[in-house]
Amino acid sequence: MAVKSPCVELCRFDGKTGFCSGCLRTLAEAREWRKMSDHRRHQIVNERARREKKLAGR
Repeated sequence: MAVKSPCVELCRFDGKTGFCSGCLRTLAEAREWRKMSDHRRHQIVNERARREKKLAGR
């Protein structure tokens, strides 16, 4: 089953972490999303909680 993009069309990238404030992907991840394997997409989606903590801890 294809992994749906986490994009919420709020693309603003944090200069320090490189994460998008909307979907918490990096610019490279967002650009390459369509070419990625579902396995890699799942990895990125599953990292969301860790990335949220990183942003909150600053």
